[in-house]
Amino acid sequence: MLRQYMTRSALILGLFALVGGGLVAWTYQLTKPHIEEAERAYTLRSLHAVIDPSLHDNDIFRDMITVRDPALLGTDKPVPVFRARRNGKPVAVAIMSEAPDGYGGPIKLLVGIHVDGTIAGVRVLSHKETPGLGDKIEERRSDWILGFNGHSLRNPEQKGWHVQRDGGMFDQFTGATITPRAVVKAVYNTLKYYQRHKERLFAEKSIVPPADSDDKDGKKEASSDNGKNGKHGG
Repeated sequence: MLRQYMTRSALILGLFALVGGGLVAWTYQLTKPHIEEAERAYTLRSLHAVIDPSLHDNDIFRDMITVRDPALLGTDKPVPVFRARRNGKPVAVAIMSEAPDGYGGPIKLLVGIHVDGTIAGVRVLSHKETPGLGDKIEERRSDWILGFNGHSLRNPEQKGWHVQRDGGMFDQFTGATITPRAVVKAVYNTLKYYQRHKERLFAEKSIVPPADSDDKDGKKEASSDNGKNGKHGG
């Protein structure tokens, strides 16, 4: 009797687990396209914030490669690099680098750089800095992040790429010097990476296939075009 009860209970629990797992999988498949579209829209908004969309005529979201450089890009993971072009010619890149030494942990950045090496814009994508102090790196909290616009490796010179407390030109926050110090360092290192790899960044084939490229078997394949529908390679 006890064995029958335990068997029946196990079957019921197994049925619930099966149905529950099926519902989770079904819900995921149902919402996946919406999640992907929301992520794409967020990325595009961020890209347009650091690179003026009027400057390029390619699909910057798809003209993308990934690169690695833990020392300069702040992470050992692949880092996305989006390329902006006009009439097939390089205009700018947007590099998703990190400031690994933020007060609350890594600070993910998007650094837009014009082809001549000047900063087009910088935005913070995510962070865990202290609310009311370190979160002033966000554009919606203050205009501090806009202070990078127009600067380059030579403007200012290397000694200027620090917060004022360390002898540099960038403001720090009252009670939160670690956060801006980490961001300034990360932006400077991102510029160094760009300067060292500029030609390769624009020459690599994109790893993202164009929206309308299908092979004969119906499978999408990357195009070799590096112009208006360029892709990314790592």
